[in-house]
Amino acid sequence: MSVPTEIQIQVDTRYIPEQSSPEQEHYVFAYQIRIENHGPKTAQLRNRHWIITDADGRIQEVRGPGVVGEHPTLAPGEHFQYTSGTVLPTPVGSMHGSYEWVSEDGDEFETPIPAFRLAVATVFH
Repeated sequence: MSVPTEIQIQVDTRYIPEQSSPEQEHYVFAYQIRIENHGPKTAQLRNRHWIITDADGRIQEVRGPGVVGEHPTLAPGEHFQYTSGTVLPTPVGSMHGSYEWVSEDGDEFETPIPAFRLAVATVFH
């Protein structure tokens, strides 16, 4: 894979109490991702890879095509935003990963997704 173009990723997270059952160790989190192409080339997102870690150190890996059933193509200056979610057995955890892309001229590259925290607002860990 070649050097990545300038794809920037922003993440917002929130705990979903109405879908969670803490007494059953079931904590639901939503995350909203905004992907921006600040590079000179159009690129299409092909695959995602997530590493999800709970407070007990258990790791779940998720790999798959696209995001939320889509393979967005971003021209320079464009962005794509989506919301997804995950379930943890603990009230605190984290996620990080990467997106795989192909540019308009066929170069494949990867954009890392920096770690972000998933936490119930009342929990400090």
